[in-house]
Amino acid sequence: MHGPIEVATTGSSAEAEKTTYVWGIAIVAALGGLLFGYDWVVIGGAREFYEIYFHLTSANLVGWANSCALVGCLAGSLIAGSLADGFGRKPVLLISALLFAVSSILTGWAYSFTSFIAWRIAGGVAIGLSSNVSPLYIAEVSPSSLRGRLVSLNQFAIVVGILLAQVVNWLVAKPIPEHASADILFASWNVQYGWRWMFTALVIPSAIFAFAASWIPESPRWLAARRRQEDAQRTLARVGGQAYAQAELANIDRTLSLEHKVATSLWQELAAPAVRRILLVGIGLAVLQQWTGINVLFNYAAEVYRNAGYGANDIFLNIVITGTINLVFTIAAVFLIDRVGRRRLMIFGCAGIAISHVLCAMAYRAGMGGIAVLALTLSAIGCYALTLAPVTWVLISEIFPQRVRAQGVSIAVSALWIASFVLTYSFPILNRRLGTAWVFAGYGAICILGGILVATSVTETKGRSLEEIEAGVLQG
Repeated sequence: MHGPIEVATTGSSAEAEKTTYVWGIAIVAALGGLLFGYDWVVIGGAREFYEIYFHLTSANLVGWANSCALVGCLAGSLIAGSLADGFGRKPVLLISALLFAVSSILTGWAYSFTSFIAWRIAGGVAIGLSSNVSPLYIAEVSPSSLRGRLVSLNQFAIVVGILLAQVVNWLVAKPIPEHASADILFASWNVQYGWRWMFTALVIPSAIFAFAASWIPESPRWLAARRRQEDAQRTLARVGGQAYAQAELANIDRTLSLEHKVATSLWQELAAPAVRRILLVGIGLAVLQQWTGINVLFNYAAEVYRNAGYGANDIFLNIVITGTINLVFTIAAVFLIDRVGRRRLMIFGCAGIAISHVLCAMAYRAGMGGIAVLALTLSAIGCYALTLAPVTWVLISEIFPQRVRAQGVSIAVSALWIASFVLTYSFPILNRRLGTAWVFAGYGAICILGGILVATSVTETKGRSLEEIEAGVLQG
């Protein structure tokens, strides 16, 4: 009786150890997402004060200050694929951690608008690198049964970073007199120092990420592509055991062999009909994720809630509430994505966000404001956090063949940042010219079109290995 029980217990312990290991390295890689989320959203609270400090009054300058980091995001995305292929996934994660730390300090302590813009762009490069490589790395180390949940950890970390930034902004900002004069506001602690500490706080998680990332292994698929099969098998064995490692490495080697036989140029392969179709789908999903308009609710939250009738001191609390809802629904997404599937979640999300935006537009139009707008923005954020926010990153990291995966992800994420720049830069201009109601109605219409795109062009990837997905892509 004792022998079988002991063997079973040992086997169970070994399985638990492997599961803990893969979750551990995925969590470390996902810290890049946490830094991304913080750096991306901290500006939503800081802008109330640095705009006064730098005397920003025109819609163009406000839009540029709020969106300039996206220029860096695009640059980081464009080089991320080449860096990840040439030097490995792990070194790029370490580079992004260093950039986050340096740029956060120098943005926070900029004394001219020009230097503020320059260091925000540098921080954007860090976002561009981590937003490409963190989900890519996690997808490449994860077993197919856990891949959706583990890649969703990156989005979970982004959301934790967003909430962390919102909480830090709320704690750092001191109460503001409702009708304070311009001179009093300019001389206040918030305008002179508060926004600086909001940015600078990012250096702490950046240091933690850099230290932790130095201990994780390189992607086994990158190692195998560099003919380092022993190193690749060692990592795969830690993830799933020797039998899993042998089978997975055989699949990887078989796929790489086929790619070497048919591939000539990376760009020619990206232009091949089957891969080009997947690339266009990836770009479409990336653009859709941004043009749902949800990031407006993070980057311009103060303006959205002010237009709904909230006072300055209530706005920061409302922003923390939106971040909390975002976190709760992201946690739910982590558990649903490998059960419900990617495609169904995306269609549900497009429908839910569209309805929320249209109702929000009607509330603005009717002059309802207040609690109605807050409830509908929370509804839209909840739908987004449950669906498009995590699933887009999962799909982008899954759908490309191994040989062009880093470049394909780089192109799709670059499209995401271009779309995000257009969204973020245009909102203050559109909001002044069209009004908040029409802007949200437009975002709702885009969500409807996005639902049609997903229903007609996206195939389910749940439960399939990256090699199985690749075989389906190459077969058309």
